[in-house]
Amino acid sequence: MSTPADATGHIPPAPERGMDPRAARSRAAALAAAQELLVEQGWSAVTHVAVAARSGVGRTTLYRHWPDSPSLIYEAIAQRIASARPTRSGVLRDDLIGQLNGLRALLHDPVGERGMRVVVERAGVDPAFAGLKEALYQAGSGGFRAIIEGAKESGELPGGLDTELAIDQLAGPLMFRRLLAERTFGAEYVRTVVDGFLAANASSRPGAAVGDGER
Repeated sequence: MSTPADATGHIPPAPERGMDPRAARSRAAALAAAQELLVEQGWSAVTHVAVAARSGVGRTTLYRHWPDSPSLIYEAIAQRIASARPTRSGVLRDDLIGQLNGLRALLHDPVGERGMRVVVERAGVDPAFAGLKEALYQAGSGGFRAIIEGAKESGELPGGLDTELAIDQLAGPLMFRRLLAERTFGAEYVRTVVDGFLAANASSRPGAAVGDGER
């Protein structure tokens, strides 16, 4: 697949710096078409033929950037993940809330929600989608991982805290509520999840106080 996430969950920017403006426009048009097809008709509709017809971008160009349909779907979703990634403030509670609000936005975005459902559904039967699921997981969890590891180093969270379990405790309720229970939720729910996590795990340090920076 093109544009894989690296080990930290970082997604290389698209289009790349210095890309010809016409190529950038073609890339943007193709991804927009792929996102529309994914939402309107499902993953099987995201083909090079359909994307070319809708976007006006030639199939040769599409194959050069995305050699197969899973790579197109990956970048269509990854673009949404990147746009939902917040800037960190260095305040643990605020950063966790910001990260979860980014996930909340993604789960309520038609492309993000449909994309995640498709990837989970297909991963068990299609190796390409299994790889896609892992890449998207790394991309989506990288921000949480950086915040938690930083808080462990600073003493705001216990050094022995299992980082992957902490990510599950934070992101899991949102994924369950939206993808399984099919309920919508807002910023108040996010704050409740974060405060519950910090009440259970935070060290007794000023930067980790539950309720600080309420907004």
